[in-house]
Amino acid sequence: MKSLAELKAIRDKAQAEMRIRQENPNAARVLVGMATCGIAAGARPVLNAFVEEIAKRGLKDVTVTQTGCIGICQYEPVVEIEIPGEEKVTYVKMTPEKAVKVVNDHLVNHNVITEYTIGTATR
Repeated sequence: MKSLAELKAIRDKAQAEMRIRQENPNAARVLVGMATCGIAAGARPVLNAFVEEIAKRGLKDVTVTQTGCIGICQYEPVVEIEIPGEEKVTYVKMTPEKAVKVVNDHLVNHNVITEYTIGTATR
């Protein structure tokens, strides 16, 4: 850090990311499985990709949270998307690149990416 302006920019970015992670009952929720199996499979970069992409797009009606074990360890990293009034969608074997696509296709355009879901991955 070389200036107060740079410090303010860091603070503003951190505050924006924290707002994304706060609960809002009317918002879409992105739940990332962060038990030890999920973390070992790469869930932390997936969580970070969701937070960064949502912040970059300025989406105000989406929160990102972490949860413990979802119970399907062989499909980690696992992400559940809950949109009020819609059926919950479980995405499996997620990567940061897939997370960016889920934000665009599912959260922004309301198109579930079926090839990333639990039903497709188990076949």
